[in-house]
Amino acid sequence: MSDEAINGVGNGMVNAVANAVANAAAMRRPMRPTSRDNRIRSVAEAASAVLSMRLPANSCARAYMRAAPSTTMRAKSRDAPSRIRAWMLAVALTPLIVAGCAGKAEPGFQGYVEGEFVYVGASIAGRVDSLSVKRGDQVAAGAPLFTLESDNEAAMRAQAEAQLKAAQATLADLRSGKRAPEVNVARAQLVEAQSGATKSALALARNEAQYQIGGISRAELDDSRTQHDADVARVRQLESEVSVAVLPSRDEQIRAQASHVAAAQAVVDQAAWRQRQTRVDARRAGQVLDTLYEAGEFVSAGAPVVKLLPPANIKVRFFVPQATAGALAPGREATIRCDGCGADIAATVTFVSTEAEFTPPIIYSNETRSKLVFMVEARPAEQNAARLRPGQPVSVTLP
Repeated sequence: MSDEAINGVGNGMVNAVANAVANAAAMRRPMRPTSRDNRIRSVAEAASAVLSMRLPANSCARAYMRAAPSTTMRAKSRDAPSRIRAWMLAVALTPLIVAGCAGKAEPGFQGYVEGEFVYVGASIAGRVDSLSVKRGDQVAAGAPLFTLESDNEAAMRAQAEAQLKAAQATLADLRSGKRAPEVNVARAQLVEAQSGATKSALALARNEAQYQIGGISRAELDDSRTQHDADVARVRQLESEVSVAVLPSRDEQIRAQASHVAAAQAVVDQAAWRQRQTRVDARRAGQVLDTLYEAGEFVSAGAPVVKLLPPANIKVRFFVPQATAGALAPGREATIRCDGCGADIAATVTFVSTEAEFTPPIIYSNETRSKLVFMVEARPAEQNAARLRPGQPVSVTLP
């Protein structure tokens, strides 16, 4: 605004305030009720004139600064009480002048941007080994955020894997029976016993013939029969041992060892999981708003290390009067405007509160129910959410 225009506006303010001062001073003198009513109306008109001066804030402030001294200069010719009333009225009109400088209100419902932050931490305790991101970075889903020291977890996994291999080897041994060399030894012993049984059978036949002709005694014949029976029994024993040697262990032993193998595998899986938890990746794409720990610091399990804001977690909260809330429902389209955002941002209403709020004063009556408001949440599309910042004031319109 040019200096000439500012001077003109300043003079208008001077005239409005001066008229108000003069009318207020005149109201101190005795007069008829009709005249007093006219003076009061004049003061109101002067205030309305000030309110009608809609200017940009900086230009209006400059005009008012130029007009204020002139207001008191016009009151110098009056008596002391008049000057005091002039100052008091000027102070009283200041809020009206400021309101006149406010300009036309932004259409729509006022609100603000809110972010649902994601605090990323590790499932286990440990010392931070490295940070892969810094404040302000944009990260993609699956990108590494930070790592913890993993020496202990690696050693625990190696121990668990060794125990698993031992349990698996025992189970395989139980299922396969004795080793081949052991089976071969049993078979060789069986062949030897079979040869002894054949030899004792021939000796028994000769002794029985000799006994018939009186060549040997009854005792010698009995000894020959006893030796043959022992050799035959030995053959049967070794045949059974060979059969057992090629068989696996009992079913109960195998099932018990299989359970040991499953338990060892579970320990390995747990150790592997703990080792994987030492590296934490981003589950969703977003912006890094803060890092809460530095490399070398110890963090407890579940403590957040990185603060993320995914675009899908950005929303706008605004408040609508009760007359408008009744027609709103999730899925309703909305338009968001904000300073420095450029073009309007399309959004979709996702939530309408069922709990009413009152703007002060809280009076439950038909006359004041216009003060009843409801909170509404709307979310912009992810590609436009990056243009908004948590805490930023916005204006929302509902087409």
